[in-house]
Amino acid sequence: MEYYFGILQNIGFHTLLGLSAYLLLLTGQLSMAQVGFFAIGAYASGILTVIYGINIFLALGVGAIIASFFAFLVGFPALRIKGLMLVIATIAFSEIVRLYFFNLRWLVEKDGVEVGPDGAQGFREIRYFAANGWEPSHIVSFIWIVVILVLFALWWLDRVKAGSVLRAVGEDELAAQSSGINLTVVKVSAMTGGGFIAGIAGGLYAHSTTYVDHNSFTILLATFAVAYPILGGLKNVFGTLFAVIFIQGILIEGLRFLGDYRNLLFGLLIILVMNFYPKGLINIPIFNWSKLFKRRDL
Repeated sequence: MEYYFGILQNIGFHTLLGLSAYLLLLTGQLSMAQVGFFAIGAYASGILTVIYGINIFLALGVGAIIASFFAFLVGFPALRIKGLMLVIATIAFSEIVRLYFFNLRWLVEKDGVEVGPDGAQGFREIRYFAANGWEPSHIVSFIWIVVILVLFALWWLDRVKAGSVLRAVGEDELAAQSSGINLTVVKVSAMTGGGFIAGIAGGLYAHSTTYVDHNSFTILLATFAVAYPILGGLKNVFGTLFAVIFIQGILIEGLRFLGDYRNLLFGLLIILVMNFYPKGLINIPIFNWSKLFKRRDL
């Protein structure tokens, strides 16, 4: 049973990571910085619970706020570039964050044991859940409550004026600016919001796995984050959830016997969807649930 709980947890983390990228893609920004914000949320919330003994709910919130602050800072220089240059710049940011945690050593002795980030050895003993008697089913339930809350927050956002503004910027920046939309505010807000969601995902990941290190936050993870909303489609937020379940639940776990060949299938899937179903997997006839989640135009 714990194996299936582990899969559900993994799908939950990846869904939140994909949703953080979804928010940015609505504005036309392709960012690989989500894994950097994910790492910041993981380490920040871990430090708060392990070293300072802070409650998990407060730690996750503070960790997400710290991640969103860095996303806010990244958002301004990102406005000056777009396309391939933005991808390269955000990859550089994620690598800077990863290498910072590779060198971060902050050990504190608690109950005769040194705990905290230990450079290349990683950050161990993030045991808030176990120490407070949380069962695997409780952890999975908690993660999915957060996922559902974020999903419906973005679903609601897509049905109010703010969602129309985000999509207007993504579809045609010049037309959006001509209609009085402040591109700076919209793009920085999307980057900040995406950073907040990624920070929550990182905090949940760190506390569920109990151990993180610099190898937990690779470019491959950033690629997955961007691929989910692209493969699921940007017509509605539930496409991202569908793509995560399909990739992580079926392609990664269901085809585990294929080993590294799964990476080839993943690449092939992206190529096929981009060429034949550019609106995403959720719009393929056999998977077409889009009518259930149809966006009401405002």
